Amino acid sequence: MRLLPGLALALLAAPVLAQTGPLPEGGVADYQLGGGYPPPSGVTIVVRDSTDTPEPGYFNICYVNGFQTQPGDTWPKDLLVRGADGEPLADEGWPDEFLLDTSTEAARRANLERLAPALEACAKKGFSAVEFDNLDSYTRSGGRLEMEDALAFAKLLVGAARALGLPAGQKNNAEFGTRGRDEVGFAFAVAEECHVWQECAAYTGVYGRGQVLGIEYAGELRGTFAEACADPARPGSLILRDRLLKPAGAEGHVFDACR
Repeated sequence: MRLLPGLALALLAAPVLAQTGPLPEGGVADYQLGGGYPPPSGVTIVVRDSTDTPEPGYFNICYVNGFQTQPGDTWPKDLLVRGADGEPLADEGWPDEFLLDTSTEAARRANLERLAPALEACAKKGFSAVEFDNLDSYTRSGGRLEMEDALAFAKLLVGAARALGLPAGQKNNAEFGTRGRDEVGFAFAVAEECHVWQECAAYTGVYGRGQVLGIEYAGELRGTFAEACADPARPGSLILRDRLLKPAGAEGHVFDACR
């Protein structure tokens, strides 16, 4: 789901907010979900999976797949969205990930309990913050989930993270507008391909440029990366990565950052 043209234009016209959140001022991020490696020069923020370890001396963000199962995870079927055939519904783009059922309070509470160990691991390992992926899974549910379900579950996840001392970031889903910040309690945002989809202002206009981390992907740009960096509404930290987020030294690894 993408922004309606009128909403996009309104957000572009909105003032860009000053820094008000937990990310370090002037921070540059590296998105290392494909495996940790020594951060490139100039990087001060590192995003890694909850199964990985934080990088000493950096602001580390812990990645948790909050709205879909991780590949290989076993999950009770009654806590997953069911397709027309009665079987758990997979994300078409990631067929080994199944959508969590967030349609009822009982299902949300039960799924939160199953995600709690990952959050606790983030805190125990010393991560500085957390981001929850697939917030927009309701758009791939065939109408079985709604935005309100995602908002309600996100609020539970953010509350659990805060209880562990971890500020939480909104991952994608520009359609939330200010609701992610004001109703859910997200403190910053992580936005993939916001320049490609012309929606960077939907994040920076809510959280401020310094509290948004942007990732564009090599081979999938709108124009050049230099043009993305020149976008006045772009996140304060905007990087270019390979789609598979391979570690440095691996074939196909790409990393660049706006200077």
